[in-house]
Amino acid sequence: MTPKRCTRRAAASLAVLAGVVVLGGCGIRTTQVPVDAGPAPSRVPCEVSGESITPQAQQQGIQVRVYLVCASQLESVDRTAQVTEKKAVDSRVQIAQALLDELEKEPSSPEHEAGFATYVRGPLALTGAREGDPAGTLRLSRQPEDLPMPALAQIVCTFAESRAAATGGSVLLGGPGEYAPRAYQCSAGIKERPDEAVPTLSALPSSPAAR
Repeated sequence: MTPKRCTRRAAASLAVLAGVVVLGGCGIRTTQVPVDAGPAPSRVPCEVSGESITPQAQQQGIQVRVYLVCASQLESVDRTAQVTEKKAVDSRVQIAQALLDELEKEPSSPEHEAGFATYVRGPLALTGAREGDPAGTLRLSRQPEDLPMPALAQIVCTFAESRAAATGGSVLLGGPGEYAPRAYQCSAGIKERPDEAVPTLSALPSSPAAR
């Protein structure tokens, strides 16, 4: 085979097989060229598109932010909680219960399509601090430690970024029993890994609830 024919054959092979050089007729070994296309795009956007709050709902409630689980992490979504603005200002328990009710709801269609889910299962109720509890304590109808870790993480992070949080941003949660409440914290780590134990402060605030 002449050098001219060899060159034409190599050019034809390059045109047919992109990224692969085949020059078998000229005695050159086949070589595959790797292509770095970067990471595969995520199919879970974790972002609700469009406006899903009706004007009527806006008039009847207040704007709140709750944490749901998406792509194995905690991500926030905006909701309208059915509680009046006045009650939300006057009562920490009222706004905390409204937030808890929102967490118990199944995600809306836009939220579900974006990949959101909730691990908080009801019915769950809240009461205020008992005698001897630190000020700002919230008591759940179930022991917090008995909840699934992602559910507890959702509750703590939702409360921590609302008026339901105690002084300093921690969330003082207790259960229906005689166990003392714990001061839970919403850390960056728990938002990334909500299936792990929610961090707590080693010491509780010393000021008792007002009577």
